[in-house]
Amino acid sequence: MTILVTGAAGFIGYHLCRRLVERGDRVAGLDNLNSYYEVSLKEARLAELERLGGDFTFYRVALEDSASLQQIFADEGFERVVNLAAQAGVRYSIEAPQAYIDSNITGFLNILNGCRDIGVEHLIYASSSSVYGDTDISPFSTEARVDKPLSIYAATKLADELMANVYHHQFDINVTGLRFFTVYGPWGRPDMSAFLFLDALLNDRPIKLFNEGNHRRDFTYVDDIVEGIIRIVDVESGSGSRLYNIGRGEPVDLLEYVEILERLTGKQAIKELLPMQPGDVEATWADVSALERDFGYRPSVSVESGLEQFVDWFREYYRR
Repeated sequence: MTILVTGAAGFIGYHLCRRLVERGDRVAGLDNLNSYYEVSLKEARLAELERLGGDFTFYRVALEDSASLQQIFADEGFERVVNLAAQAGVRYSIEAPQAYIDSNITGFLNILNGCRDIGVEHLIYASSSSVYGDTDISPFSTEARVDKPLSIYAATKLADELMANVYHHQFDINVTGLRFFTVYGPWGRPDMSAFLFLDALLNDRPIKLFNEGNHRRDFTYVDDIVEGIIRIVDVESGSGSRLYNIGRGEPVDLLEYVEILERLTGKQAIKELLPMQPGDVEATWADVSALERDFGYRPSVSVESGLEQFVDWFREYYRR
């Protein structure tokens, strides 16, 4: 297939492109390589993809650049589009809300228009567990109301879901939204917990634990996430407008997560207990039964095994 993956230099985008290229798909990767976190890590991911020697083409383009995006869609004639590009980060959205409107709303509208213009068979797009806000319902179900987001980031992801649904009904585009829970693994993002905790641990700095360390998160290893996306991509065509949770389905206490890192590194963490941050939630827990029912999705990587692979990659990449 000919597949567009946006956010190709990002964490999940890199792993997805790698899987698709390795199995022989024709992949176009798109990313603007912004400086939200170290660009050198994004460039290193792209270099890894180039080394595969498969049918991979990279476009350095921002989603907000509608003219360039329109031309790429027309030239490539994609059959599937996986939109993973976004301005990420709940806490950063408090500081820079405009970046989220530009990328996550205007940019996603441009993706929808590109799919409409060339008749893409199926658009799969990234939403987020943050759309649930601070709910008392556990596990989180896609049947639950999501009308009280706690951050601009969450609000933009909720807007994407609504926009995708409108384009399905107006233009008959098959769309599948995936509400990602906390993803971790090799080549991960430096602003996410596994990366921050390990970096602090190895450098004898305090690990900042918000909500006094009483968070619980549905940590999901990146290979399990990619397997779920691949299963959806491989469906002959989409079937309407659908939403799924994609996570492990087993929340882990944040302090237990830190303890696993301590065991893997042989180091004792310095814990700095801090109050809850604005826009944050106490716990996340994915109900993935619908994804299992429709696509046979079954996460298989334990948190301990996933963190071990992450620690090995981190130490090799950063020579620590």
